[in-house]
Amino acid sequence: MASRTVCSGAVLGSLVLALLAGPAHAAGHRGTAAPDALPAPDTAALGTLLRTALKQGAPGAMARIDDHRLSYDDHPTVYKATEGVADRRTGDWINTAHRFRIGSVTKTFSAVVLLQLAAEGRVKLDDPVNRYLPGLLPDDRITVRHVLGHRSGLYDYSDEMFARSVSGFEAVRTKVFTYRQLLALSLKHPRTHVPGTAYAYSNTNFVVAGLLIEKLTGHSVRTAYENRIIKPLKLSGTFYVHPSMKIPGRYAHGYLTPDEARSPLVDATEQTMSWAQSAGALISSTRDLNTFFSALLGGRLLPPAQLDQMERWIPAGTAQAYGLGLRRRDLSCGVSVYGHTGAVQGYYTYAFTSKDGRRSLAALASTSNNGAVHLTMLRTLESAFCGKRTKVPGTAQLPGTALENDLAQ
Repeated sequence: MASRTVCSGAVLGSLVLALLAGPAHAAGHRGTAAPDALPAPDTAALGTLLRTALKQGAPGAMARIDDHRLSYDDHPTVYKATEGVADRRTGDWINTAHRFRIGSVTKTFSAVVLLQLAAEGRVKLDDPVNRYLPGLLPDDRITVRHVLGHRSGLYDYSDEMFARSVSGFEAVRTKVFTYRQLLALSLKHPRTHVPGTAYAYSNTNFVVAGLLIEKLTGHSVRTAYENRIIKPLKLSGTFYVHPSMKIPGRYAHGYLTPDEARSPLVDATEQTMSWAQSAGALISSTRDLNTFFSALLGGRLLPPAQLDQMERWIPAGTAQAYGLGLRRRDLSCGVSVYGHTGAVQGYYTYAFTSKDGRRSLAALASTSNNGAVHLTMLRTLESAFCGKRTKVPGTAQLPGTALENDLAQ
């Protein structure tokens, strides 16, 4: 197995405000923390965690840290760590340049687009969804804010769809759904709570978000992602290819762990991702994810008012909270990090940044439906942001952190 940890001062390219003129609403740099407020990443611990993930069943694992010590426009220090293979059949080593399916990290992209539209006056967060899509939902009390914050009460259709990991996946691997077909699967079930009264993670919310994006822009979500985020940030490894089943360019294969112990892994790389779409169908790379979250928390994708709305937190489990398409995790060293996790068949993704956006981590394990691997990979946040000063905590499962059916929250 390949085992490599690299630290370099490679130039990633400055993300200047001029890139984001127009729909991206450049708002300037917002971090106020001292440049050296965070300790150096513990790269040795990071490598150990990746090797542990392999022992627990992941064919490959990797992580990349981009550390801007002085300003957003400096040449960051880049740390890279890899373990294992990208393809079990060929034995090719995994590489941080490989692309992969990012699952629910897509939700942050969708939320950014809708918040940009809010900044443009084209949608109001506290308006009912039915004001923009008449008759779509059975409850006029469900607002755009409820959808983006998982407080709508809409049942998560994927809970039933993937009650069995492999058979559920194979039933939808090549299928193409419309947004309304996915919503209909949800509406067969009663609402889980009165809108606005509780947090309950549901992919259905971001299916509704996709419908809103397409209604308000007059374009597909692919076009919205490309014009508002991917092109302005020059995310060369980020794609929305639905309903194509293939990942462009060089990529890591993803392997689904069956529910039955000792059953062989299933290569789940090729799939339409139609069951997820705006809730989880994007493809990206570790570099692009770090660039995206650094730009978002650095204030370069949203005006201050909309970023503040995104960061209005509600509790979402132990040491974590949820805003609008954005998750906050509170680490053992007192540092909070901001981003999202994603699980789609074959891939666990972790993408988080510091409050000022100057240090970002993107990590991947090329498996899913494996609780041990998921918990190990969550600990990469401690290594990346707490350094050697803080003992890495144990692996007790966080309440409310489902592993497969809701794309790992």
